[in-house]
Amino acid sequence: MERTETYDETLSDAGQKVAVEDDDSLHQHHPLKVYFIVWGWLFILSAASYFVDYIGLQGYLRWTLILIFMAAKAGLIMAIFMHMKWERPALNYAILLPPIAILVFVAIMALESDYTIVTRLTYFGTDG
Repeated sequence: MERTETYDETLSDAGQKVAVEDDDSLHQHHPLKVYFIVWGWLFILSAASYFVDYIGLQGYLRWTLILIFMAAKAGLIMAIFMHMKWERPALNYAILLPPIAILVFVAIMALESDYTIVTRLTYFGTDG
């Protein structure tokens, strides 16, 4: 396959003309093996998630395992299929930190709600 040598003159940040290649060599290409491995892991994690239901686990253990498998699958999808693994750290932080902050705030509100219900029951009595 012959590489094209066409150039597009653009201005750099300093106002100087620079030559930019106009072909596919500027794009990053990943081998298909990476995608097949990730598909395999997604299949394994999904099978493990279904297996948790199949064997009949109940309670916190069931939900903990399902949430761990779900988070692992979401992480793989984001890292590989959404190309976050190859992005700048600033973009990763901009996408990952807000959901983490929301989870922290939800945890704080859950703890606060426990304190609030205990305080109400202590000072106002039980319902009924």
